[in-house]
Amino acid sequence: MITKKEKLATNIYLILATLFITSLVVSNLIFQKFIYLEPFGWYRFEISVGILPYPITFLITDTISEIYGKKKANQVVIVGIFASVFSMAIILIANHAPAITNSPVNDETFTNVFGLSPLGVLASMLAYLAAQFVDIKIYHFWKNYTQGKHLWIRNNFSTFTSQFIDTSLVVGLLCAFKVLSWNSFIPLVISGFLFKALIALLDTPVLYLIVFYMKKKFNLETNQEMTKLVL
Repeated sequence: MITKKEKLATNIYLILATLFITSLVVSNLIFQKFIYLEPFGWYRFEISVGILPYPITFLITDTISEIYGKKKANQVVIVGIFASVFSMAIILIANHAPAITNSPVNDETFTNVFGLSPLGVLASMLAYLAAQFVDIKIYHFWKNYTQGKHLWIRNNFSTFTSQFIDTSLVVGLLCAFKVLSWNSFIPLVISGFLFKALIALLDTPVLYLIVFYMKKKFNLETNQEMTKLVL
């Protein structure tokens, strides 16, 4: 018999998975716009707006890893790949479909906005695969090593490493595809990594709150995972 807690755990998992997939797909669609941020006044972050929703994906995979386990976290990553590839297939078809004369968005504008998305997704997917699986692997290494204690260690160590891999690979591939110039490689990698690392530090209390709520709600002990889902 399915319990209320199993239903609730499943619904929360599906919500997290939905947020993860949405953040990933959106980051691939908007990556072409680059901005700068000066939150401290003494350092200028030069980043793609695609980075803004991206740290959410690592917070979510860490949450799923902590509560639901490594297998469920890997499943979400794989589903995210399919969602991104499918969205880019739709964009490719839309890009090749001719616009009518009085279309509010003409072919040239559409291509300028979305034309590079497939290259961005290819670069992002390769980087994303490496970074997310590294993140999950390192997270569970530290979780097992600390016997489920010191959540901040596995959250930050896994995210710092995976975000550096992700930033270096995605910027490098975009430079290789001639979407960006190689002169921008080092500045964008430094800015992107520092921004993601800062967000990782800031989201640690958020992860603690989520994990505290989930463990209390489902009566989970330290290092215990929610394995029974209605899927």
